[in-house]
Amino acid sequence: MIKFKYKILIVLGGIMSTNLADYKKKKDYLICVDSDGCAMDTMDIKHMKCFGPCMVEEWQLSEWRQEILDRWNEINLYTMTRGINRFKGLAKALLEIHSKYKRIEDIEILEKWVEESDELSNPALERAISQNNSIILQKALSWSKSVNENINALPFEDKKPFAKVKEALAYAKEYADVAIVSSANLQAVLDEWELYGLLDFVDIIMAQDVGSKAYCIGEMVKKGYAKENIMMTGDAPGDLDAAKKNGVYYYPILVRREKESWEEFKEVAVGKLVDGSFGGNYQEEKIAQFLDNLR
Repeated sequence: MIKFKYKILIVLGGIMSTNLADYKKKKDYLICVDSDGCAMDTMDIKHMKCFGPCMVEEWQLSEWRQEILDRWNEINLYTMTRGINRFKGLAKALLEIHSKYKRIEDIEILEKWVEESDELSNPALERAISQNNSIILQKALSWSKSVNENINALPFEDKKPFAKVKEALAYAKEYADVAIVSSANLQAVLDEWELYGLLDFVDIIMAQDVGSKAYCIGEMVKKGYAKENIMMTGDAPGDLDAAKKNGVYYYPILVRREKESWEEFKEVAVGKLVDGSFGGNYQEEKIAQFLDNLR
């Protein structure tokens, strides 16, 4: 049973925090895990049924619907920009639409906010609107809220973890603290992980309201973990970049090979992190495999 109170979750008698300031290191090792497209098989359906269609509706783009949706999915799912923050993806897509299909009013204001804001979330966008009541910022917020509503309305059977995730996380929890590091909406992450009993193996959740993945990992380093004892687990180039910026290891969950990736996570990667052999050849091999898989 989970009780929500003051941003602390009480989980089966243990304490899991969504408040970074309150978090305390328990073990010497830390394993960070992304949610959508990494632990949860939710990335494709959210983009195909929620993110792209909501953009078409918000900016009245139905005349070019299919080609715009195809391009949205290409940007957010199948190229090196896979997994970028929703507002970065929106800005990139709208810039292309502006040049190819239809004038997008104030596009440069959204671009500027995306580039300069320390936090890319609905609350951050609301603060930006209070200072600059631009039409595009208002529409971006409306779009983002609509996306969240549509995600919440998806059937639960469409929001499930990849095979072998639960076993892998249970194993990881024996040796390391486990942190969710996600650019998704916090409530969606909580709901999805709770439904399948995955929160039992998590110590802290950091979602889009906390900051970028690089920032989140950096803040966890400050909690006392040695960098060589930290592994970021993800499915997108942004996850790799976040790991590199903080000098920590990266373990990839390969697109369309998720089950095999999670099996190796349990059988090989966790052990290599703990025994100190993750770096060098194994790390180089995993990064090369990850990049080749996205090309």
